[in-house]
Amino acid sequence: MVYAVVRAGGRQEKVEVGSIITLDRVQAAEGESIELPAVLFVDGAAVTTDAEALAKVTVTAEVLNDLRGPKIVIQKYKNKTGYKKRQGHRQDLTRVKITGIK
Repeated sequence: MVYAVVRAGGRQEKVEVGSIITLDRVQAAEGESIELPAVLFVDGAAVTTDAEALAKVTVTAEVLNDLRGPKIVIQKYKNKTGYKKRQGHRQDLTRVKITGIK
């Protein structure tokens, strides 16, 4: 079993070939190929964490589409002062499919 842990969008994701993950927005067109930096590489019983060896590992992914995350409602309220504030946020995301780990 071959898998890797990659750094993507400020987080780390465990990926295998064929897995689909959602990242923070990546500036790439739909159908374009991107590379993700590996933090850990596992090939059967061999586990690689050395930085020099990980520099040779390439994890490629194909951009499937861009989307937006769920709406998050931010509310602030202070008692007895009449202060209240409401704000919303939707994160820009990109869905990618892992095409190769070498």
